[in-house]
Amino acid sequence: MNRPSRRTVTILSAFILIAALCVIFPRVLAFVELAARELRYLWWLILILALGVWLTFFIGKPKE
Repeated sequence: MNRPSRRTVTILSAFILIAALCVIFPRVLAFVELAARELRYLWWLILILALGVWLTFFIGKPKE
């Protein structure tokens, strides 16, 4: 599997995981809806998500 297809599979699986969490845990969906209504909470949610994505892809990566 080449790099672009691996990235596509990773992004697709992340979206599927988020959707599954919203179905399994309705409180997560309620929190996301509240965050979408209250923009200040939404920005914190986006920042936390971005930090998680950054940590997932860049921590532990060998330096070139």
